[in-house]
Parts: sequence; structure tokens; C-alpha cells
Amino acid sequence: MKLNIVMVEPEIPQNTGNIARTCAAIGAKLHLVKPLGFEISDKYLKRAGLDYWDKLEIEYHENLTEFLEKYSPENTAMYFATTKGKQCYSDVDYTKKEEIFLLFGKETKGLPEDLLQKYIRNTIRIPMREHLRSLNLSNSVAIVAYEVLRQEGFDMLEQISEYFDK
Repeated sequence: MKLNIVMVEPEIPQNTGNIARTCAAIGAKLHLVKPLGFEISDKYLKRAGLDYWDKLEIEYHENLTEFLEKYSPENTAMYFATTKGKQCYSDVDYTKKEEIFLLFGKETKGLPEDLLQKYIRNTIRIPMREHLRSLNLSNSVAIVAYEVLRQEGFDMLEQISEYFDK
């Protein structure tokens, strides 16, 4: 299974750096959909994911329309993370899918409302206390991505440390 993390118009370089680091650690491809709220050379972005930047597969998209034309939600396993999601992220069966796309919106507004309405059945949410806005974006990505990997048995990831075997 190939996992794709899609950041739609991310605004905070530290979040994107942390997400890039997570993607490198789990072998997920990172998609950055412009406009970005920072320059790729931003020191905060690089600092958060510096050790991993060369171990990361990144694809850039000029806008959301371009991304959706290339990777059609109708033809792929695509999930839209939002606090308005219809199902809990952990209730989705991610197994037996060749490729999965997890979309996350910008920190201040999330994903576009019209997109969420169109694909409402593929919206997912992370449960949290009432009246709170949302979790940190990089934490949300990690939570959902690791659930996908857990359901696949953490395939291709190191599961046992050899530290105590030395």
C-alpha cells in the first residue's frame, strides 16, 4: 500500500517540516498544494525536517484543481480530514487498498467547504472535546497516518528495536 499525505495550502512552515519528517519516517509521499504560506527554503521548515529532507518524496501542485485532476477522488481511495467529518478516522477500513490519499487543509480554514460537501462520505475526523477548534495539523497527520499503517500491520516499518539485543 502506498500512502500519500496531501497538504492543501499549508501556512505554517514548522507544521509542514514536522509533517515532512513524519512522511520520511513512514515512507509516505508528501504532496504540497500551492499556494504555500512560506518559501520552501524557509529556515523553520528546514529545521523541523532537516535530517530527513533528502529521504522524502515530495510532489508539488500549483493548485487544488490541478491535484484533483491528476488524482481523481472518484478513482482513488481519498479521505478528507476535517473537524466536520462524518466518520471517525479509526472507523474507516484502509486495508486492501493499493494507494491511499489523506488530505489536510490549511491551518486557519481547513479544506474548502465545497470539496467537503462533494465528498462528504469520505470525510474523516479525529474525536476531541466539544467546543475546541482543532488539533495541531502535524499531530493530526501523524494520528491518521499511523492508523492507516496500524491497519496494514506496520508493513515495511521497523517494529522491533535491536537496542537491547546488543
